[in-house]
Amino acid sequence: MIVLKRAEEIEKMRRPGEIVGRSLLLASELIAPGVSTAEINRQVEEFIREQGAIPSFKGYGGFPAACCISVNDVVVHGIPSKSQLLRDGDIVSVDVGAFVDGFHGDAARTFYVGGISEEAERLLRVTREALEVGIRTIGDGVLLGKVSHAIQEFVESAGFSIIRDFVGHGIGKQLHEEPQIPNYGNPRKGPVMRNGMVVAIEPMVCTGDWGVEVMEDGWTARTRDRSLAAHFEDTMAITPRGIEILTRMEK
Repeated sequence: MIVLKRAEEIEKMRRPGEIVGRSLLLASELIAPGVSTAEINRQVEEFIREQGAIPSFKGYGGFPAACCISVNDVVVHGIPSKSQLLRDGDIVSVDVGAFVDGFHGDAARTFYVGGISEEAERLLRVTREALEVGIRTIGDGVLLGKVSHAIQEFVESAGFSIIRDFVGHGIGKQLHEEPQIPNYGNPRKGPVMRNGMVVAIEPMVCTGDWGVEVMEDGWTARTRDRSLAAHFEDTMAITPRGIEILTRMEK
């Protein structure tokens, strides 16, 4: 069942969205050669708790950390580690959730460490722009499949592959609500989007084939061919005034 939020509920979702957005700004400042992914996770979790919120991901399905930190060929759900030190040329996806006042926020960004290859730079740009394509497409009365198809078409026209094993989602009192929002699909299928829906759109894009495999830890999802992957996500509300992005703090 798709839960439509009242205006006052969307207003309450601004706070977790702001905390998530500010958490990602903090993560961007921490990323540097020699920094461990565990240290980034530690400081982000500390910040979230200082805001009076709870990290949405920690303990969710048994996930052990406040952030998913995914480096290079890891698509999503990378577990932070003291032994994983960032290196010049890495690309690093940080996915953060926060729960406060009964509602969740969820967003992700992919950052780069030092100098990166031209291919990696283009991957980040295309993935970020794919999120913007999705945002521009959603709206009251729009078939969800149109959003999915627009993202897929944009990514594939740029010569990259869209990951199909993981999807965006509704969000609210639960971290993952209906509807599921694939980043590929038929533009003439899917439920109709309506004012009051709050969704997390999150294209995941790779330079090679879209197949992924989950590692023995049960979480870390890597591209099967070990090609680079990037991930951008925002939580947004569909309202009579248009689309309101709740997790975007950066200019």
